Order: sequence, then structure tokens, then C-alpha cells
Amino acid sequence: PPEGNLAGWLVACGSNIQHVRKQLDALNLSFSWDREITTCLPDYYKWTQYLFIKLYEAGLVYQKEAMVNWDPIDQTVLANEQVDENGCSWRSGAKVEKKYLKQWFIKTSAYAKAMLDALPGLPKWYGIKEMQANWLGDCSGCYFEFTLKINNKPTGETVSAYTSTPEAIYGASHLYILPSHWLLHGNNCLKEILQKEFVPGKDSLTSVTAVNLLTNQEVPLVISAKSEFEGYLDTKIGVPCVRPDDAEVARSLGLASENVIEALPDGSERLASSGKFTGMSRQEAINAITQEARNQGVGGHLTSSKLKDWLVSRQRYWGTPIPIIHCQSCGPVPVPYEDLPVKLPNITSFTGKGGSPLTSAAHWLNCSCPRCKGPAKRETDTMDTFVDSAWYYLRYTDPHNPDRPFHKELADYWMPVDLYIGGKEHAVMHLYYARFFGHFCHDQKLTKHKEPFNELLVQGLIKSRTFKLATTGQYLKKEEIDLTGPEPVHIETKEKLQVTWEKMSKSKQNGIEPEEVVQIYGIDTVRLYLLFAAPPEQDILWDAKTDAIPGVQRWQSRLWHLATKLIEARDSGTLPSPQLLSQKERAEARRIWERKNLVVSKVTGYFLKDYLFNAAISRLMSLSNILSEASPRLILHSVEFEDALATLCVMLAPMAPHITSEIWKGLSQIQNKLCTHHRWDMGVLQQPWPTVDLEYVQQPDVVEVLVLINNKACGKVCVPQEVARDAEVVHDLVIQSKLGSEHLQGRTITKFFLSPRTALINFLVQE
Repeated sequence: PPEGNLAGWLVACGSNIQHVRKQLDALNLSFSWDREITTCLPDYYKWTQYLFIKLYEAGLVYQKEAMVNWDPIDQTVLANEQVDENGCSWRSGAKVEKKYLKQWFIKTSAYAKAMLDALPGLPKWYGIKEMQANWLGDCSGCYFEFTLKINNKPTGETVSAYTSTPEAIYGASHLYILPSHWLLHGNNCLKEILQKEFVPGKDSLTSVTAVNLLTNQEVPLVISAKSEFEGYLDTKIGVPCVRPDDAEVARSLGLASENVIEALPDGSERLASSGKFTGMSRQEAINAITQEARNQGVGGHLTSSKLKDWLVSRQRYWGTPIPIIHCQSCGPVPVPYEDLPVKLPNITSFTGKGGSPLTSAAHWLNCSCPRCKGPAKRETDTMDTFVDSAWYYLRYTDPHNPDRPFHKELADYWMPVDLYIGGKEHAVMHLYYARFFGHFCHDQKLTKHKEPFNELLVQGLIKSRTFKLATTGQYLKKEEIDLTGPEPVHIETKEKLQVTWEKMSKSKQNGIEPEEVVQIYGIDTVRLYLLFAAPPEQDILWDAKTDAIPGVQRWQSRLWHLATKLIEARDSGTLPSPQLLSQKERAEARRIWERKNLVVSKVTGYFLKDYLFNAAISRLMSLSNILSEASPRLILHSVEFEDALATLCVMLAPMAPHITSEIWKGLSQIQNKLCTHHRWDMGVLQQPWPTVDLEYVQQPDVVEVLVLINNKACGKVCVPQEVARDAEVVHDLVIQSKLGSEHLQGRTITKFFLSPRTALINFLVQE
């Protein structure tokens, strides 16, 4: 925060939370508010600090120098998203510099292979599983730890270096770093030597050597002529016997190495000159060598060249304090568990300049070392807020526990999350971090389940138009825009505006308050519109879809009218008697019964499997349409009409609880009801979910497939359910159908696509 104090910001934060909660309540959305958690309060971030220390004790947290974005005017670190497309600070406008600072990292790469291997066990991560696999990469290599020496003397510096062939580590010839490596730019004792020995554009052999802590082999350090390696690597191990590019570097610099991979007559390979691993097959050696490195704590975690460890340091006030104390004698020491939480100090004002604001709180900063009791200082970095959100799902299982993050029995009972709903922007980073914490907590015996989320539903965004000045990039408020002409212009300057559809955001001045829309249209109309406008995975363009709102309103009016017709018919004084229906009327009642059962089957699937609420509403509309065609005698005398209308109300109730509750109340007061299986003495939201009638189930199963030609709907064709997912069979059945002979015969089909999930086939034909 730029100004203010802790108490003020907590009040503001609480006020914002209450405002959002009020908005959710305005739409009558049901949440278990007794499980609400607030990640910025000490009773939550105490346990974030607890888990951080657990990670530290497991060797999965470390501090090293890393390159950051530095604002030279405000003297502060900027996140990547705070740097504009011109490389300037969003805060001061200054050209952003790259600077090395000591930062805290969580070693997420240690779980890369485990998380990659677990992906096949997540069959309901539709589309996202592939994104996770691509993010993780091919986890077949690993890092090994090295200590650095010069003139045969230890320097105290250590580096981690990657190899894609860990089984051949005994054949290493050199350590290879980029010219941008922190050893040439950060705060270390080798910086000047390496800068002096580096010749730009050439592979530069240095006087520094590196000792592999697993093999004890000592190899020279080489600064690469290249500006980048594969993936995100800046440090590699040169192994000439398995990599031709490494062999070329070793040859040109005259470096010695040994071929440690021996080819056998049968085509297999085994290790040679590799210590106790000699004679093993390559696969056996990968497992044995990496396991030995892990046991010794010197690397060996299988990962890819694409992955970087998670930089969690933030030089800002608003975040969870990192629970580390720095002692000149003992080094970094974790805060004892009994002293948690380390609370944020109350700072009266913030400038937003000069690094972390926590350095100004001397009373908080200066403390005693928990180990030697000598003078020490607290860590002044706070954690990335992604750390708090990486484990919150576990806290929901036991939100008020004062003694531990969560009770294992409760976590084991509730986890994994049945359905996790979120935006696609979190498909990689947040899910990666959350999965990391899930695997870590399992290994710590805190939970039974490794994977936190069973199924994902990736929701779209509700987008609204933004109006931006091309000259300055400033987003304008609606009251600053003239919309009366053919094109929107700035009222003040008459400048034409850039208009785009973007995610609703305060900073982009395109947000819409839910309360305003509810006041105009009513709660149920807004709820139904949001569900009907698009499938949950797709974006909604708010202004472009407002024509759907009157349509949803009219449909609710039709439902009310249907209920009124039934109530009036039964109150007319004529007793209902199904026996009085003619054969034609009974056939009409049968069609209502069949449509009701079809709709129950489809809507149940949309609710429980596909989450296609727009399709569910569309099906319910089709049921109301057939009910609207019913004759007065059918309304009065048929069980089917009454049952179908009641069933429609029950299925619509979760989406539109208010109007269905009113309609149900009216239906329940009818004196001469024919349906006895509904619980008329209870509200619509207390009714059991409708099921398909047994007689309907015993009919041959068919699926109605919507047929599109060049993206335009032209009818439906029924196909047997057992072949409804076979594109070729469905294609042939449509071609052979009456619809196919009318619309496709004699035309050239260039392509066709079947969507089994939505029962749709689209033919692309030459016009």
C-alpha cells in the first residue's frame, strides 16, 4: 500500500470482503460462510509460516541471488506485470533496470517428476492436464550441487547445475554458465575474476573449478559464448560422451573427459568408470545415481530444463512475513513454531520506495537469535500471495483449528476437492503450486491424498467494453465518454477511443455492479441470464448479450402463465378425470410424458457431468414449449401435464429459486391434484431430484444429435446411444436419414466434426 497503517488496511480489507459478500448475497448464492477464511489475517498466515518452516526443514526452501526488475526512481522491486511493453515502470515511468538481489525460493522442481507422473491419474482435468504437462516438460534430467574453488581453495560459493543425462555424470568435462549468470553480476567473491576472464563471443575457460558433491570430481568452469541455453537454464554440466555440443566445447578448450557409456553387442548400454554404479544399465543408473544424490541432499530430483524454482520473495508490506531470523553467528534460523505467527508490524506510513517497508520498523526488525540468543534481525521480505492460496483448500476442511493448519482426519475425509472451478489464467501457475503443496503435505504425512483436485471446470470471463485513449493508454469512465455519435469519443478532447472487450476490472473502468442489474431485472433473471448466455467455459460479452435478458424474463412469465392455467383449470369446479381424455389427447399426453423424461435425463447429465447449464435451461424451455401447446382439457384432466410442470419447477429451482418457490406454493394449494409422488407439503428446494420413469428407461436408448451444415442448425437426427460417440457411424446415419437426403445429398462434404459432449455434428460443405 502507498500510504496508511496496518489497522487501517485491515479495516479496508474487511470492508472490501464485506462488500463482495453483500454482492454474492444479493444474487442469493449459497456458501458455507461458517468456513470463511481470510488469508491476510494472522490466524491464517500463521499456518502459511508453519508450512514454510516445514519446507525449510525438508531442504525445500533456499535463498540465492536472482535477477529482478528494479525501479531506479522508486527504489523498489517490480513484478513482471508492473513493467509495461516499453520496459518502463508503471509506478514512476522510469526505464526498468535488471538487478541481482538475494531472494527466497521454494524448490518446486523437487516434485516435478512426481507431479508429471501423477497427471494420468487426473482424467477429469480436461485440457488443463496437457497444459500442466507442457509446463513441467520432460522430467528426465536433474540438478547436482557443486562447490566452487579457485587456486585449489574453497570460495564458499555453491551452484546447482543441470544435466539431461544424470546417468553419465561421471563423464563430466566442465561446468557451463551463461554470460548473464549471477556469478558474473551478483554479490560474490568470483565476480571480478570471471568478468576479467570472460571473452564475449567465445567459450571462456576460467581459473575457477567446480567440485561435484556427489562424485567428488573436479571440473573447470566455462563461460559460454551463447546468450542462452535450452529452457530456462543458466548452468549446465558438460558431458561430451553423450552430447555432441559438449564434446565440441571440450575439444576446442582441450578439456579431458571419459566415455562412461559402454555399448554392448546386443545393442544395450551400461555404465563404465562410474564408481559403484559401474556395470549398471543406463536406466538402472538413472534411478540409483539420482536416489543417491537425493539421499545426500546434493540434488538428484528429476525435473526438466523448462522449470524454474518458485521465487516467493516480495519486497513489500502486504504479505505473509517470511519466518526467518538472520544471525551473524548462526546464519538464517527459522522462527520456533511456538513463536508463530510473526505478525506484520504497525507502520504508520509507506512511501513505496527503497525496498521492503519492514526495514523501517526497528522495534520489529531487531530481535534475538532463537538458537544462540545473540542479537539478530528478522527477514524483511514477505511471501508472494500465491503461497497463501496454494494450500487454502486444506484449511477449508478445518477452518477454525487454533493448534494446527488442519486436522488430518478432516482433510482426509473432505479431500480431494470434487470439483474445482477457476479461470484459465490459473491453469498453470496456481494449479502447479497447489499440486506441489498437496504432494508435499502428503509426504509430511499431513494428508492421505497427494492430488488436491479431482475434477476441474475452467470458467470463462464476463467481459465488458473498455474505452481507452490511444495517445496515453488511459482507460476512461463511462461518464467521460460520448456515445451519441457513430464512434465513441472522449467528451473533453473529442479524441476517438480504442474500444475492446476485456475482463471486468476497476483499473479498466469497465466493471458492472451486480446490485444495479438486480434492481433493474430481479435476482432470478440475472441468475438465469448468466447461466443461459454461454456454457461455463466460454466468455460472455455483457453488452452484446443483453438481448437475452428480455428473453429470459419472457420465459419466466410463460412459466407463471402455465401455472396459472393449471390452477384456474383445477379451481373451475370440474373434477379432473384422466379417463375423459380422447385417444388423440392421450397421445398428446404421452408426448408430454416422453419430453419430460428426456428433459429429466438430459438436465441431470448437464448438472452432474457436463455443467452445461445453458443447455439445461434450453431443455427446460423445450419442456415449457410443449406444455404451452396443451389444450384446456389436457391441462384439466392429465396427470402428465401436472407432473411435467412440477418436475420443471424442481429442476429449475437451483437456478431460479425465487420464482419456482412462488409457483410451487401455488401448485401445492391445488385441491384436486393428480400427482401423489411429489412432496407437496414441502418447498420446491426440499424436493428430491426427479428421476426418469422406469417405463421410459426400458425403451431403446437413443440420442438426439443436432445437425449443423456450415455452422447453421438444420434439424436433429436420432441415433442409438451406443454409437453416439463414434464420429464415422454418426456421419453415416445422418447421411442416410431423411434430413441427410434433403440437405446433404449431392453436395461435397469437405469436413465434419462430432461433439459427443453436446450431441452435435457439423458438416462443412462446398457452397
